[in-house]
Amino acid sequence: MSEPIRVLHFADVHIGMENYGKIDSESGLSRRVHDYLRRIDEMIEHARERDVDLVVFAGDAFRSRNPDPTQQRAFAQRIRALAHLAPTALLVGNHDLPVNAAKASTMDIYHTLDVPNIWVALDYELRRISTKRGDVIVGAAPYPVRARLLGDDSRRGLTIAEQDAKLERILGEKLAELAGQAESLADETTPRLLVGHFSVEGAVWGSERLVMLGRDVTVDLEALADPRWDYVALGHIHRHQNLRKDRRDAPPVVYCGSPERIDFGEEAEAKGFCWVELARDRADWQFIESKARAMRTLRVDCRDVDNPTRQVIGALKEAALDGAIVRLELRLTPESEALLDESAIIEALKRAGVFHIAGMRKDVERGAGARLGRSPEGLSPLELLERYFEIRGVDEARRGALLERARDIVKGGMG
Repeated sequence: MSEPIRVLHFADVHIGMENYGKIDSESGLSRRVHDYLRRIDEMIEHARERDVDLVVFAGDAFRSRNPDPTQQRAFAQRIRALAHLAPTALLVGNHDLPVNAAKASTMDIYHTLDVPNIWVALDYELRRISTKRGDVIVGAAPYPVRARLLGDDSRRGLTIAEQDAKLERILGEKLAELAGQAESLADETTPRLLVGHFSVEGAVWGSERLVMLGRDVTVDLEALADPRWDYVALGHIHRHQNLRKDRRDAPPVVYCGSPERIDFGEEAEAKGFCWVELARDRADWQFIESKARAMRTLRVDCRDVDNPTRQVIGALKEAALDGAIVRLELRLTPESEALLDESAIIEALKRAGVFHIAGMRKDVERGAGARLGRSPEGLSPLELLERYFEIRGVDEARRGALLERARDIVKGGMG
């Protein structure tokens, strides 16, 4: 029996996302772009150490459909390094596609130059790829472009919902056709892998919703959980997940997720790629977590403290912030807000070694008027004083004594 085919599955690198980073003076690129490139370098090293047989990229190389040439060069250098290790399949994702269908995608250059060992999957098609451990059948299902699959004529007179339903039906037919072709092309021992870039029914969305281009189409999971495939490698959704849910009658249907965090919506998510050992009727796979840039939200309650600055700085010292992108959320009263020294907090963050300060949000409690059911402007001086004592937490006995003394002062002043 031959050895399993060793496959690197990754997607959604989104080079060009520059949230929370300054420009690096040497390269001219955002320091955050370097984060994304380092994640690819980690994958290359893993693939080299594990002697990869096949590389599958499931779409979305760049943030923009018109990436910066320097970013294109950096990505091309890494794709070339992967292609030197093993045959590399590059799928076209929605961020790789131009608005005008007549224009080239960000991946077309590899196809045009006929770069060795690289297959740019531009259409729904199938290939038999030879690797050093044997052949594998790879089916490609790029991002479903409405205009290409439906055509202008077939969209006329249809509502948006009718267009979506028709597009989902056509996509389901194409996926079934690919599975049928794989069945006829492969022998009993040849493994089959499908790579796709789209949304699947039941998948859990993440921050990719915020950077999505155009309206999405959802694929029925049953169209992918087809035993004629041994592994389904997906891109498009940034949260890593296996949609098969331990079904023994279906292949793993896996979103590898993005290798780097985009924003704080992904703060708690593990990031990385998938390593697959593929054979007919078996796919042993694992999620490899990357060294993605940490994001930390630090929440500090400063409402009932005499020194809110010290409270925040103390919380910073207890948190693991070195190299992280950090945002602060502070709960304050008007009084503690007035005592807060923001510059001292920023200096403390810098001393803690944070990569970037994403923001300092202050939630100032201003609820006294609302609790009384009237505007503070309509309160008498004594009523305002009473509310102040309540906010400051002065005990009832002392509050009564202070208010009585205040009444005496007011009466004396009026007399």
